[in-house]
Amino acid sequence: MKVLVLGGTRFFGVRLVEALLAGGHTVTLATRGRTPDPFGPAVERLRLDRTDPAAMKAAFSHRRFDAVCDDLAYCSGDVKTALDALRCGRYVMVSSTAVYALRPGVCEADFSPLAHPLRWGCRADFDYAGGKRQAERALFGEYPGQNAAAARFPFVLGPGDYTRRLYFYVEHALAGLPMAIDNLHAPLGFIHEREAGRFLAWLATESSLTGPVNGCCPGTASVADLLRHVQARTGKAALLSPSGDPAPYNGTPAYSVDTRRAGAAGFCFSPLQSWLPALLDRYICQARQLAGKA
Repeated sequence: MKVLVLGGTRFFGVRLVEALLAGGHTVTLATRGRTPDPFGPAVERLRLDRTDPAAMKAAFSHRRFDAVCDDLAYCSGDVKTALDALRCGRYVMVSSTAVYALRPGVCEADFSPLAHPLRWGCRADFDYAGGKRQAERALFGEYPGQNAAAARFPFVLGPGDYTRRLYFYVEHALAGLPMAIDNLHAPLGFIHEREAGRFLAWLATESSLTGPVNGCCPGTASVADLLRHVQARTGKAALLSPSGDPAPYNGTPAYSVDTRRAGAAGFCFSPLQSWLPALLDRYICQARQLAGKA
């Protein structure tokens, strides 16, 4: 299949492209060209600003793709800019579990984008959750004839995570830096960057699912669980203080994600505990190395 990836040069976008290439697909990357990618001659590259309607139409007016994976749809305007310019058999958008009022067992029916009032706008007009809700509303409400799916992900983790949110907890615990944490014991959902990329590739090229589809690794972990692992490996207990540095997962309530829809269609996610301890150990090594160089 001919697949266009809007993005694909960072984090789980790289894993998406890896999965597509492993599946034998022909991949084109469309980015601003600011971030190098590791794919060499295996992919075609287009340099453009995907938020610029004129640039998008100029680039794609004479091209058609079997599938488009949009890693960069953060609002209603992003979806409009893409689908007014692109001709594709299938469109898969990266969404988020942030669209939900989070609780244990959230399922796709807990947020209906078509019941949400449409508001056209650019990324600066919305917070992250509001932008993703509007992106879904625009996709499924304004382009009903488009074969499309939206992958709703929780926190994505992995070595390529440029947000460094998980690393924050490891680094602070090892350095004895105080942290202000408001949800210490709340179970949280996660997915590995590799699984996120593999899931997106599957949605785009193998699955016939349409509409929102949850993607998450089975199991949950609280911040307390993460810090207990760090203490067991290092002997360093986290220093908690209301006046400490605000922790990145603050404000997130206890939740888990129902992935039965994806599972019934044939996708199997790796259990959280099959990879999370190794990732924490990796971050512990990184934090120790950086502390040794300081």
